[in-house]
Amino acid sequence: EVQLVESGGGLVQPGGSLRLSCTASGFIFSNYAMNWVRQAPGKGLEWVSDINPGGDTTNYRDSVKGRFTISRDNAKNTLYLLMNNLKPEDTAVYYCALSTTRGQGTQVTVSS
Repeated sequence: EVQLVESGGGLVQPGGSLRLSCTASGFIFSNYAMNWVRQAPGKGLEWVSDINPGGDTTNYRDSVKGRFTISRDNAKNTLYLLMNNLKPEDTAVYYCALSTTRGQGTQVTVSS
């Protein structure tokens, strides 16, 4: 059974940073591309970033380019999202995703 467990969210001021983690189990993590997606209050699910199995190819939505960095440690079955210069519009529940399977999410709130 695929399991994805996110952590690292919290309340941060605009301009601050957070690092999200996602621990994966139930599948061969190093074989699969992984994604971060988010859902803001009252809005639909939005793709944020993805990374290939080897970790050397990444993609980002335009609004987070230059601020967010996705990475992975295949030895630890863990996916990361480093978020710098956070903005109020980044407020959302963040999920790591394997195709359409998501974890329970971690709340990120950016507010002064």
